[in-house]
Formats: sequence, structure tokens, C-alpha cells
Amino acid sequence: MAGRVQTLEGVLERVTFVNEENGWSVVRLHVAGKKELVTAVGSLLGVQPGESLRLTGNWVQDRKYGEQFRVESYLTVKPATLVGMERYLGSGLVRGLGSVMASRLVKRFGMETLDVIEHEPWRLTHVRGIGPKRKARILAAWEEHKAVKEVMVFLQSHGVSTTFAVKIFKRYGQKAITVVKENPYRLAEEIFGIGFLTADRIASRLGIEPTSPQRAEAGVLHVLGELSNEGHLFCPREALVERAAGILEIPVEGIEAAIDALAGRDQLVLEQLDATPAVYLASLHASEAGVASRLRAILDAPAAPVELDLERAVAWFEDRQNIELAPQQREAIRRAVTSKVLVITGGPGTGKTTIVNGILRILCRKGRRVQLCAPTGRAAKRLAETTGEEARTIHRLLEFNPRKMRFERGPEAPLEADLLVVDETSMVDVVLFYNLLKAVPDRCQLVLVGDVDQLPSVGPGNVLRDLIGSGAVDVVRLTEIFRQAQASLIVVNAHAVNRGQMPRLAPAADGPGDMADFFFIERDEPEAALETLKEVVQRRIPRRFGVDPLREIQVLTPMHKGLLGSRNLNTELQALLNPRGETIVRGSRIYRVGDKVMQVRNNYDLEVYNGDIGQIARVDPVERQVTVHVDGREVVYDASDLDELVLGYACSVHKAQGSEYPVVVIPLHTQHYPMLQRNLLYTGLTRGRRLVVLVGSRRALAIAVKNSTVRQRNSWLARRLGEA
Repeated sequence: MAGRVQTLEGVLERVTFVNEENGWSVVRLHVAGKKELVTAVGSLLGVQPGESLRLTGNWVQDRKYGEQFRVESYLTVKPATLVGMERYLGSGLVRGLGSVMASRLVKRFGMETLDVIEHEPWRLTHVRGIGPKRKARILAAWEEHKAVKEVMVFLQSHGVSTTFAVKIFKRYGQKAITVVKENPYRLAEEIFGIGFLTADRIASRLGIEPTSPQRAEAGVLHVLGELSNEGHLFCPREALVERAAGILEIPVEGIEAAIDALAGRDQLVLEQLDATPAVYLASLHASEAGVASRLRAILDAPAAPVELDLERAVAWFEDRQNIELAPQQREAIRRAVTSKVLVITGGPGTGKTTIVNGILRILCRKGRRVQLCAPTGRAAKRLAETTGEEARTIHRLLEFNPRKMRFERGPEAPLEADLLVVDETSMVDVVLFYNLLKAVPDRCQLVLVGDVDQLPSVGPGNVLRDLIGSGAVDVVRLTEIFRQAQASLIVVNAHAVNRGQMPRLAPAADGPGDMADFFFIERDEPEAALETLKEVVQRRIPRRFGVDPLREIQVLTPMHKGLLGSRNLNTELQALLNPRGETIVRGSRIYRVGDKVMQVRNNYDLEVYNGDIGQIARVDPVERQVTVHVDGREVVYDASDLDELVLGYACSVHKAQGSEYPVVVIPLHTQHYPMLQRNLLYTGLTRGRRLVVLVGSRRALAIAVKNSTVRQRNSWLARRLGEA
């Protein structure tokens, strides 16, 4: 039976596994005439339980898993049985119809159910529970479903999954097929989750030649987009040509021509940087050059005058707060009052918060208009809590308009401020920083607070490091750890790691002690580390410290993949901490009421941003929606948006930037070798406020502490500022 091309029809029972990067899936189906569920494997990304599928492929005998049907292509087909009809309608593909209502419809109309919905919708109200409003919702959903189906059939024939078909339809509507035919590479730029390789496969099936200029140009943009995701603002032309030619497998002449054509249409900017011909995406070049230009304008403009006896003002603040400032802190406050642009950088326990409070109290008392902001909601909330003043995210400060996809604050409507304080500046990428500076009046003073030794921004650029390195702005680097902070092993060990020294490791064989706030639990085998981590999160820490494991403990890990990566840890911790409740299944992901979840991209329509954490409040299997509490408000996700939402019990250290958690647990193992870096470990340690626990091997810890390599990012901002 193996090897011969066959057709197999069945009803999808469940998705066992799916690799969302390449679509490879393992599914189980009910097939007529077979007692046991049939296993099918292949590119089936996006199929949902309840769908009737017609699969084309052949039977294979897997050594480990036995007989499987290997899928070459598939179609969703009309159900052929009453059971199939009921599962099809109740699967959530048609919003407004859940399993209960689908059962009633099929019981009433049998195999004519789809014809009734299509041609005699007035008969739907004969079914208990369907009134005029529900009937209208079902019909609207059915019409949308039919339109999506047309797009889906076309896209599936070109290798696109059901889920992405829905996303494409939502973006382009009835024009979807036309858009894809004209330029399939638009999908990679405009549809989250569709990468260049998928778009390239579609283009190939549509007959676009491998050496076509359209493909070469799309490949160049793809490589520059990948590099920007790695933090780079530009790429040396020679390296860009080599990388793009390797990916596309075409001659370099085609890549050279594509670069020149894109530059001719102002999509790229070509610039000679010393002896290096460099290529920028136009938007990134505008941002880098714009930051340099705006900072120069702010530095050159005089600040609004303020009459102030600085020594008396500092003494007044010390008396009011009942503290005595250190010389470094006094100097920072003095410079903040007298400098147009000041960077304050330092690690935990060095007094950054005290300095910011001093600046605010002194200048607010003099009537200066002050605004505070931070790049994330959590960082803004923490800034507000520590200062007692209103603080907003940069997006909210700039009044981002998701409908127009632009900031309302800018040169024509600048911020009404004499002083702007930006916290967690290390997280701010060059594009966001440029938009912020465009809204800052020339006479406004700017105080940028951050820890330059942390990981750089997730987005492109290295703004804080470049500002410090340029020599163009005033910088205060705080190095003294204050006495109250010296009592914390978290603070002491973070600074030790930052100096390349091994942290002091408190033993934790029988559970954390009463007073210490930093522990290392040695486990050399990854399986043992995983089991210990689960025990620590579920029982040992909550029992000893009285914390809620769901809301107050955050697991941070260096990588996404592997046994101790965020993906597997989330699956394990969900099963451990939130095993029951109403669920929605999306591919291989299970979303359950009570789950901690994280947003993984900026969604301006929903006003949720990369790294935002929430908790699932409700799931609606009928409407295929998930409601999440995020920062005190409810956000409703449709099924097609759920790939932007991942479980948040564990996340990468990168994603935790700008956040603080009561308790942080970090697995460290040589499995994480590519990411075992000093600044990553330092960033992870400084996320914990009350307790940090490391679980793993001493060798991995030593590797991370020793590895001071900082991945360089291609940026010319420091040079532009220095030259200016």
C-alpha cells in the first residue's frame, strides 16, 4: 500500500502537533470504515477540528509511530454524513454556531442543513434558540465564510493554509485573489505569520520566474527586513548581495539590479559610510538621520529659563524626603536642571529612581511642565508608582491613531512639556525614538534614563548605547550601590555578573531560606532541571514566600526551543498551573480561561503591543473569540488573531525587558549555549524584585558570566551625532 498516490477523506478529530514556522502538522482523523483514528502528516497548518478533509498522498510506515498517511495536498469538502455535518457546523468555522446549536440544526434539517442556510434562511427560526438577531448573525457569518472559502480554495491550491486565508481575506477582502496574483510577495510584508519563503512558494506556483526582477527585489527587501529584526539599521552592499543571492539562488547581477531599482523608487537609500557602501531601508535611514537632526536642534535651542538656587533646591528635596544624596546623585540632578539632553545610566540599586524623583520635585515646584513616559505599559506603570506622577507609554503619549496608522503628536502638534523624562530607554528602538523626538519642542529638556548594560531594544538600532558613545549629549553613569541595596543578593549578584564575576550562590537543597532573595539550584541534566523548575514554581516558592504562582512568578529563559525553551515550558506550566477550564484550540495551542498570555507583535487596532502580558478572562467557542485582561482593560481576539497571542508562563529574557516581577525563575543549561551571554543573564537577574532563582548547571552559568561578547549592530547614529 505504501508509495501509491491515494485519496483519503475523513473528519478531523484533533491536531496533535504543528510547526507554525513551516506548517508541518500531525493530525488524527475519523475515516469511514476504520475503527481507529488515522494519523496524517504533512503541511496542514490552519486546519481545525471538525473540518471534513480530502487528502491526497500516500501511506508510509514510520519506524517509531507506525502507519501514517503522508499528505501532498488537501481540500476542505462538504460533509457527507450527519455526524460530519454537525461537527463541521459546530467546529467554529461559522461564527454564531456552536456545538449545541449545530446539533439542533442538523437534527431538524439533516443533510439539507447547508441548503437551508443558503437558500431558505427563514426556516432557521423554526429551531429553538434562533431568533431574528441570531439568524442575521449566522447568515452574515455564512456569507463571510463563503467569501473566505473562495479565497481559501484558491490559496490552498497554492500552498496557503486555512488560517492565513482568513487573514488574507480580512486584509484585502474581495480583492484578495487579485492582490495575490499581482504580487504574492506583498503577503510577506503585510500579513503577520507569512514569511518570504511561503510567499516565494506561492509566487512559484503562480508562474513567477526564479530570476524575475520582482522576485529579486522582494528577496532584497526580505533580507533587509530580517537584518532589521536582528537590530541592524543598514547592511554593507557586498554582504547584502551575497546573502540575497544565496537565499534566492540567482546570479549576483540580478541582486545588484534589484538594489538599484529599489533605490530608484526611494524604497532603499544608498550611502557611503567611510569606505563602506551601505544599503538602508528608506524608513530606517529616515529614522537614523532624523534622530541626529532632531537631537542637534534640541541641543542648539536654549531651554526655557528657570530661576533656581540649585544648592537650596537639593537641600529642600533632601529634607522633604528625609534622605542624604550621594555626590553622584547631586551631580545628576544638577546636570538635569542645566543640560538640554541628559542620559542617566546605571544598574539596580544605584539610585536612578531617587534622582528622577529629585528632578521632578524640584522642577515641578518651579512650575515646569513635565511629562513622563516609557516604552511599555508595565514600565510606564512602574514609573508612575515610583514617582507618584502620571506616566504613559510612548505610543499613548504621542496619541497613536490605529485607523490612520500614525502619531497625532508631531511637529505640527508638539508635546506641551518643558521637561520630558523617558524611562527604560535601552528598550527604545530608533524608529520609535525618532517619532518621539519629532514631537519634542526644541526648547524642551530631555532626560533619558536606562541601563546601557542590559540587552538592546528588540527593534532596530542601539539608541542608548549610541547616544552615550557619540559624545554629543551629557551622560551621568551611576556606579555606587547604596547601602539598602547592598542587602539584596539580587542587586549584588547582578553587578557581579556585569563585572564578569560569578554570583554568590546560596544553597537551596531544602527550599529557599527566610531572608535571602537569590538562589541557585544545581541540576546538570535538562530533564532534572525541568522537573525541579516545575516543583519550585508550583510548590516551593509559593509555600515559602506566599506568592501566587500564576500572577507573581515569571519564568524567563534564554531561548524559545528545546526542553528548557519557552515553548515547552509554557506547555508544561499550563498543564501544571491551569489544567482545567473552558478552552479554544488553535492548531497545537490550547487557550484556556485563566491562562497567562503574552502579545508577540504590535497590534494597533487592538492597542496591544509586543510583550504585553494579560490573563484570559473568557473564551467563546461559538464566536471563536478570546477575551483577555490587559492592563486593566478587556481585549477581544478573533480566532485569526490568536497567532499573535502565546502562553506567558515562560518567556524569553528579551521579551521581559522593561518589566519587573515579584519572583523570577531562570533555567540555565548548556542547551542554551548560543544565547549564554553576560548581558542576557544580567538583564534576566534585574527583572526580579523580591526573589530570583536559577535552576541549571554551574557550567552554563560560568559560560554566561564569562561571555561578554555583545553582538554589534550596524548603526551609524553615534557617528552622525558625533560629526554634527
